[in-house]
Amino acid sequence: MAYSIIIPVLNEAKALPDALKKLQLARTQGAEIILVDGGSTDGTLELAKQLEGIRFDKFATSKPGRAAQMNVGAALANKPLLVFLHIDTNLDESCSRALNEYSKFERIWGRFDVVLSGQHFIFRIIETMMNLRSRLTGVVTGDQVLFISRTLFHKVDGFEELPLMEDIELSKRLRKIQWPVSSPVLVTTSSRRWEEYGILKVIFIMWGLRLAYFLGVSPDKLAGYYE
Repeated sequence: MAYSIIIPVLNEAKALPDALKKLQLARTQGAEIILVDGGSTDGTLELAKQLEGIRFDKFATSKPGRAAQMNVGAALANKPLLVFLHIDTNLDESCSRALNEYSKFERIWGRFDVVLSGQHFIFRIIETMMNLRSRLTGVVTGDQVLFISRTLFHKVDGFEELPLMEDIELSKRLRKIQWPVSSPVLVTTSSRRWEEYGILKVIFIMWGLRLAYFLGVSPDKLAGYYE
C-alpha cells in the first residue's frame, strides 16, 4: 500500500489503543502510520510507546493545533498519498483498498462518505446532511478522512495553521485546482461528541461556527467560541 496515515492527537490516551489496533492490518499491508501529538498531558505519548502488539511507524510532537500537527506529519510522510485521519474514525479493509487505488494518481484529493456510530435516528439525518453538503460544496471536513496526493499537498503549501476551520480553508484552495473525489466506500466515525455534549447542542455549535466562518468571522474568534 502506498499511503501515509497521519493522526493528530491531543489527550487521547483512552481512544488511542483501539484506534491503533484497528489500523494494524493496513500497516502490515504497507500503510505508514504517523502520530503527531500537540502537547498531551494525559500520558498519550507514553502509552503510544508501550502498547503491546500494536505498532506505528513514526511519532512526532508539534505546537498545539490540528493544522500544525498535520503539517508536521505530512513532512515526515514517505508515501505518495497522505491520509489525514481523526482518531474517532475507523478505516476498514474496504477503505484501505480504495486508498491504495487512489495512491496511484499523482494529483488527487477527496474524502469518504461518513456513517456515525450512534443508533439514534437523528444520526442518520446528520450523516446524510454531512455527505450531501460535502458533495455539493466540494468542502471536506476532518471526519470524512481527507486524502490528498503528496504532490498536490505541497503544491498548495499544506494547511494554513489556523486554530479552527483549517480543513475548510484547504478545501477551498484545492477545489480551485480540481474537484474532490467522493469515494463510494463508507467510513464509520464515532458519535461520542454528540452523545457526550448533546446532539442538538453540537449540531447548533458546529453549523453555527461554519456559518460564522462563511460570513467572515476570523478563525481566532471562532476558536474562542468553540472552547
